[in-house]
Amino acid sequence: TSGTALRPTISPTGTTTSTWSARTARASSRRAEEALRAVLGGLGAQITGEERVAFAAALPREAALVFTAEAPGIAPAPAARFVDDLAVRTGGTAATARWDAGTVLAAVGALMDPALVTRIIEALPTGYALLFGRAQLTTAA
Repeated sequence: TSGTALRPTISPTGTTTSTWSARTARASSRRAEEALRAVLGGLGAQITGEERVAFAAALPREAALVFTAEAPGIAPAPAARFVDDLAVRTGGTAATARWDAGTVLAAVGALMDPALVTRIIEALPTGYALLFGRAQLTTAA
């Protein structure tokens, strides 16, 4: 070492980079939790029956409570409407809602049994596979 002490860098707002980094990390963490809650809550309204029970059981307790908080509707919404509704609930754009849904569902799906995720996708209208980070496969006519 050269013997000089490390000095924090000052950001354009006058805060140290370490303070700025901590604030950014807190904001990012808060934003991620908001997205997780919005996506899981919205998805919970789309899934019914055994798939709903199995999906909730595969989630950590707090996430399962968010997922099951909203009663499912009569029929699941198409994926595009799910994303549009998510944008309305979060006050974001369709693009940020797609990003949030895709990020959350791909991450959650990666932690679950792939067979369960396949069952969930098959129970939902076309388009949800892409939100789970999977190809949307269709059968030829």
